[in-house]
Amino acid sequence: MLIRVINPNTTRSMTEKIGASAQRVAAPGTRIVASNPDSGPVSIESHFDEAISAVGVADEVRKGEKEGTDAYVIACFGDPGLLAARELTRAPVLGIAEAAFHLATMISTRFSIVTTLSRTGIIAEHLLQSYGFAHHCRRVRAAEIPVLDLEDDGACALNRIVEECLRAKAEDNIGAIVLGCGGMADLADEIRDAVGLPIVEGVTAAVKLAETLASLKLGTSKHGDLAFPPPKRFTGRFEHLSS
Repeated sequence: MLIRVINPNTTRSMTEKIGASAQRVAAPGTRIVASNPDSGPVSIESHFDEAISAVGVADEVRKGEKEGTDAYVIACFGDPGLLAARELTRAPVLGIAEAAFHLATMISTRFSIVTTLSRTGIIAEHLLQSYGFAHHCRRVRAAEIPVLDLEDDGACALNRIVEECLRAKAEDNIGAIVLGCGGMADLADEIRDAVGLPIVEGVTAAVKLAETLASLKLGTSKHGDLAFPPPKRFTGRFEHLSS
């Protein structure tokens, strides 16, 4: 089985970390290809960043289709370009936020999210509403660390995340915590040990769900709004998307 894990930002060190975390939980025989767009934001911390990165996600799916990819994971907690990516393939495409929400509700009745910045917490709240999980989530919390601090100052970032998770455990009356950034993929075990609650990390959750869907031969439906996009001409910088 071939799973393409797409980091929608362009920071290669984060892509490598995400890929290693994905491969660690993958079943024997599953090959993980971790990739990121050639162009786009170095981190994703706003609606604008997400809009730009969605084009890169689509390009990465198009590359994956040429390689016979069995499933895709979009490794950013905003799930940028998720529905557009699903239009481009029959393979399952999972966003890490949606995957994490599903798994969190299977092991607890209430969870909180700990993410990087307050402004991206608002984006997470939008996703909770859109995906139908708002009534399961007690609170979206922010450690107030820029995404790239997870690469540049990992120990300090980890401490901030653990502190916020401990506050969630003490104050939110929850059974589990969802980590709200793909850049936290390598921190889940340490956070779990420090906090003493189930910690749901989206990259690893999505990989295991992707394996399950692919093994059950459950691919993206091509009946309805996720059918392949109608052929049309694109102009300018997007001319290569013409069909």
